[in-house]
Amino acid sequence: MIIRDLEYLSDPAAIEIIEGVPRAICLLQQHSFRVVVITNQSGVARGFFPESAVQEVNQSINLRLAEQGASIDGFYYCPHHIDGSVEQYRVACDCRKPKPGMLLRAARELRIDLSKSFMVGDKPSDVAAGHAAGMRAVMINSTMNVMSADECRPEFAAPNLFKAAKWIVTQDQ
Repeated sequence: MIIRDLEYLSDPAAIEIIEGVPRAICLLQQHSFRVVVITNQSGVARGFFPESAVQEVNQSINLRLAEQGASIDGFYYCPHHIDGSVEQYRVACDCRKPKPGMLLRAARELRIDLSKSFMVGDKPSDVAAGHAAGMRAVMINSTMNVMSADECRPEFAAPNLFKAAKWIVTQDQ
């Protein structure tokens, strides 16, 4: 939800930053929030592209955001999938969302207090991962407020990242 969702994105030229995202990131960072991207990248396990392609896409995202005064504090991705065709990535891991492994790693490495943090995402697995890590969750572009599973019920639903960021900064006060 910071870029247009293209299945198995591996080409930096295909990146399209969603309108309002740089402004949302700047707002969060002005309120001392770290902004971290947590993403499942099963295309690596499926053999569609190498990990280096994920890293190139992440670098390109940060360069494009920097042109508008924003930046990502950290990128964390899970290259695994149990049904992958690349043996080294065909594993059941603790990092693939909805498991909280990437969030826990980011918290350790970036010294983030997860109890004061928010997971913002556009899928139930994002919400579930945030809750599993002890975070509050915000769902973007969602009609998910009728979900039955508690771990997938966000504390707030927003039409876009900027509205989510505005809500988050009010929660912090």
